[in-house]
Amino acid sequence: MRGSSPWRRGVLADHQVLVCPACQRVDGWADALDHCASCGSAALVCRLGDVECRDCGHTREAVRDEATRTAGGVPAAAASGGDLSTEVAAALDRVLGRPLT
Repeated sequence: MRGSSPWRRGVLADHQVLVCPACQRVDGWADALDHCASCGSAALVCRLGDVECRDCGHTREAVRDEATRTAGGVPAAAASGGDLSTEVAAALDRVLGRPLT
């Protein structure tokens, strides 16, 4: 089903994130997100290794280096990189209620 979604996209530690409607009700919720170096907007998307600002169009390469990100205060778990297939499988198991195998 297409249409407007109450969830908002954002970028945190150069990773695409979705912000739920409940979190959006908290004042300053977008302050924790990454912001555009050119215009300061939090309206960023991360795709194909680039972070792009939806407001001004500024594009830069996503930096996912653990040392750089943990130094910037982002939790190591968000910056660790990990094995993507394992993370996806665990997320699907949580959402679908299946036990981890």
